[in-house]
Amino acid sequence: MNIILGSQSPRRRDLMAGLDIPFTAINIHANETYPTQLQAGDIPMYIAREKAMAYQTQLQPNDLLITADTIVWLDGQVLGKPKDEEDACRMLHLLSGRTHQVYTAVSFTTTAGEVAHLVDKTDVTFRGLTDGEIQHYVAKYKPLDKAGAYGVQEWIGYVAVTQMHGSYFNVMGFPIARVYNVLQDLLKQA
Repeated sequence: MNIILGSQSPRRRDLMAGLDIPFTAINIHANETYPTQLQAGDIPMYIAREKAMAYQTQLQPNDLLITADTIVWLDGQVLGKPKDEEDACRMLHLLSGRTHQVYTAVSFTTTAGEVAHLVDKTDVTFRGLTDGEIQHYVAKYKPLDKAGAYGVQEWIGYVAVTQMHGSYFNVMGFPIARVYNVLQDLLKQA
């Protein structure tokens, strides 16, 4: 199988490379809006499938496309990628001193359609953050490309995360152990 990772995320690409399985990375531009009635893990699953459908017609018979999406979920609301630095500060204020969920969905697609999928959830607790800490993080790390306005692998993860229940790599945007398990199953079937 030719494995194709359909992701612009450098974090997903690095994690996938860590599996020592040959793959090609491509950028996919897809509509990332979703029906408003969707909740929690159903949201990134819908978007991961949209990304797959945007590229599926270009797949060859031996290709396996992997697409993913991640959201931060707090109090029944999605915290996606912030639109600007002010929005990033707003999101971090919401997360400060609270527990939220990170959902990542992954779709595995061939020319025949989706052959597997998964949704992973991690509970993340932040300690209370000061205005100065939030402003420092946003100004220095520019987390505008990250769901919930933070990267757990950056400074904010070092100083803010007090508890985590679930996969650390899921919070980075790719539950790599689960992806590996699905790939092993699919490669056995090929």
